Amino acid sequence: MSEQKLTAELRTEFGKGFARRARMAGQIPAVIYGHGAEPIHINLPGKATTLAVRVSNALLAIDVDGEQHLTLVKDIQRDPVKQIIEHVDLQTVKAGEKVTVDIAIHVSGEVAPGAVASLEATTVSLEAEATHVPTAVEVNIEGRKAGENVHASDLELPKGSTLLTEGDTLVVRVAEAAASEEEETTEAAAE
Repeated sequence: MSEQKLTAELRTEFGKGFARRARMAGQIPAVIYGHGAEPIHINLPGKATTLAVRVSNALLAIDVDGEQHLTLVKDIQRDPVKQIIEHVDLQTVKAGEKVTVDIAIHVSGEVAPGAVASLEATTVSLEAEATHVPTAVEVNIEGRKAGENVHASDLELPKGSTLLTEGDTLVVRVAEAAASEEEETTEAAAE
């Protein structure tokens, strides 16, 4: 994943009123923390930040008064109604450092006829290099029959990633499709 570059302003005022004024001015309040350093309170540009954090675990290179900070998005607070970003928590990372992240699972392919698949776990926890965090883990269920479930230990992980989720965690369940009422009626009439 490539890093997004953003320029931020150092924030010296705090509280709801200031945060509201910052958002009205098109900025998003944020905090950078980690590595034992004091938290740095900043304002990020609203539109650029919203676009940059559309991907989970976004890597951001933030310039604060000429000082560079490589960060990973750890939490985003959104307005529950309008869904606009109200605040962002950023964790300082270094190139080569390993971080723990939750990665989305994407399912591809179709199961065998007469079977149905259900996604039981939407994410898995991985340890990956901070500058090479995968965006998703792909699971191919093409042709799987009922009972051929996929567990976390069966996943093909991106290079350099280590699975932290328990290996026996059920990720995709493949079960026999329930017969529809029409099929049952037709079968009963045939007998």
